[in-house]
Amino acid sequence: MDSESRVPFETEPTALETAPAPLEVRPTRGVSLFWRTFFFLTLLLTGCIIAWLQTFRALEYEPRALQSAQQLASLVNLSRAALIHSDSIARVSLIKTLASEEGLRIAPREPNDTFQLYDTDLLSRNVAGQLKARLGPDTVVAREVNHQAGLWIGFSIDGDPYWLLTDPSRIGPVAGTTWLIWLGTAALLSLAGAALIARLINRPLKKLSFAASRVREGDFNASQLNETVATSEIREVNIGFNRMAQRLSKIEQDRALMLAGISHDLRTPLARLRLETEMSVADPMAREHMSADIEQVNAIIDKFLDYARPDHMKPEEVNLNEVIETALFALGDDPKTVIKTRIEPALFVLGDPVELQRVFSNLLENASRYGRDPDSGVVQIDIAAKAKDDSVLVKLRDHGRGVRPEMLEQLTQPFFRGDAARSDATGTGLGLAIVERAITRMGGRFALANSSTGGLAAHMKLRRSPG
Repeated sequence: MDSESRVPFETEPTALETAPAPLEVRPTRGVSLFWRTFFFLTLLLTGCIIAWLQTFRALEYEPRALQSAQQLASLVNLSRAALIHSDSIARVSLIKTLASEEGLRIAPREPNDTFQLYDTDLLSRNVAGQLKARLGPDTVVAREVNHQAGLWIGFSIDGDPYWLLTDPSRIGPVAGTTWLIWLGTAALLSLAGAALIARLINRPLKKLSFAASRVREGDFNASQLNETVATSEIREVNIGFNRMAQRLSKIEQDRALMLAGISHDLRTPLARLRLETEMSVADPMAREHMSADIEQVNAIIDKFLDYARPDHMKPEEVNLNEVIETALFALGDDPKTVIKTRIEPALFVLGDPVELQRVFSNLLENASRYGRDPDSGVVQIDIAAKAKDDSVLVKLRDHGRGVRPEMLEQLTQPFFRGDAARSDATGTGLGLAIVERAITRMGGRFALANSSTGGLAAHMKLRRSPG
């Protein structure tokens, strides 16, 4: 590729922010198991408290109304009998004694007296009803007479109406505010207990989730769960998970050993075969074709080894600009390949330099092979990269025919090849699968989309280095 074929482009066909949905969509953040369990326990406790309150009202208010009405009726009847059977001098002394000793006040009831009935709540209405039933239908129970608050009971002595004033606390709220304090304390203790229960339920599942994430990252040694917990169900799950992790670790080790053996066993006879071809085949054309076949077999072996690399890796700071420049230099010079770049300077990402080099080499190879313009025969590749928040967005696109939309998700599947417009018998069907696997290992995301102006676009979202 000559110097004129690699130039920066000023107008990017599609902005990086318009990457396909898989790069930008965040997974829906649902309610955690702890809060869901706590919520349901809270609902259960709230329902129990409400049921308890209703039971308390049914068992306490009616008996208390009856008891209060009996006491007040007895008080009125005793006061009436005492006043009836006492002379005028003793009656005055009796009224003073009742006011000073019992807090009772007896006064004549005037026709112009104004009063408000004692009917503020269910208890007061029940008490008033019981008093009328015991003292007669002409009994009046009021909470205020002539703007003076209190518990007023209107009764008659020999046809003369009187008021009896007593303390309303005789039938006041049940236990005052004490029961509210105890109810609030019980509710707080219940919520604390619900939080503790939810935490106990959530803890083993949280550990299991963490261990599963470590296994997904290929770290099998850090995924061991406690096999001696007291709960039998959790203990069985932990034992099963540990055995599964051990088996996966053994399979991974066997796979690495097998691949190493295959690579060694295949490359040795291939090297001998190439040497014999160079020395024994006289026809230059046949020798060239045989050497090309051997190189293709070697490339296929490399692809298999690249795809089968372990998932676990330790990310490090990588200069993305240098990686892309190296991949472009390795592509070689081709006058029919034009590469335009628009890359911000000093872009550093978290990843593996060898893996990133492999990613861009595969993408450039794929674009060069399948992105050729059918009319002019020229391959035009656009590369753009920019930083956004804590990520680096990269877009690499060609100007070929693209692929059918229903095949986009299948392009990253191993050994899948697209339609005839993007097919090549020399391909292994692993290039894009290797790219997606490598980017996922580095904590990034990868997606493919047809460009609106033609061609296939590869979108990458890599983790930006904090340094």
